Amino acid sequence: MPEPPRGVESDPIADGFTVDRWLGGRLSLVQPEGGHRVGTDAALLAAAAGTPEGGIVDVGAGVGAVGLALIARSERAFADLIEIDPDLARLAEINVARNGLEARARVLRLDVLKSGERRAAGLVDEMSGCVVTNPPFFEPGTVRVSPNRGRARAHVLSPAEGGAALEAWIRSSLALLAPGGRFVMIHRPDALGAILAAIENRLGALALLAVHPAAGAGAHRLLISGVKGSKAPLRIAPALILHETDGRLTAEADAIHRGEALVDWGA
Repeated sequence: MPEPPRGVESDPIADGFTVDRWLGGRLSLVQPEGGHRVGTDAALLAAAAGTPEGGIVDVGAGVGAVGLALIARSERAFADLIEIDPDLARLAEINVARNGLEARARVLRLDVLKSGERRAAGLVDEMSGCVVTNPPFFEPGTVRVSPNRGRARAHVLSPAEGGAALEAWIRSSLALLAPGGRFVMIHRPDALGAILAAIENRLGALALLAVHPAAGAGAHRLLISGVKGSKAPLRIAPALILHETDGRLTAEADAIHRGEALVDWGA
């Protein structure tokens, strides 16, 4: 979602594109100069997922930032990067190669809501130990859509047959998650009711972590984590504050943006 870029150093490489050193230089990302760009939400999601091993699926991967951050951090992990937009999927492929991760990452251009497309791409339900996702934040018809095609796709979910688009996105993502696997998502706090309805009893050990732009300000992001098949109860993790009163990042947020710290779930 739109946010000021943090922890990113950019150089132009061609008209309309930049190469960005992200997470303190741990990754080099080619991305569009305009439209939706990697920033705080991606850094938070990557830090919230910890250091998973084995198979990871990044649903709505964009240029590949989160999935690549996870396998760069964990040598025993490999990732499927799912992206419907052909231009972003191509950039994700470039970024996989640019970071030397071809042996442990593949980009799948498909609609995650369509089980047939998932199967045709070799994605087997309940086979991934970790699924991460940063869905578009808005349902179709609820906001004015940007004329920029890439930005519109990043902000507004595609219509889903027979139900709400966010519910369909979450349930399609959870279909890929193995029993005992971990699901991690970032979204808006006001979507919590819809998120919990979509999850139903599919996940346990749910943890909710509110992200506040500054102390005393309302939360503007919500991190959600859960384990498939767990019976452990829901808990509220300690909140994360992003900025000091002078606008500088807090020490914790700065370390996350630099790739030097993980989100503290308080467990």
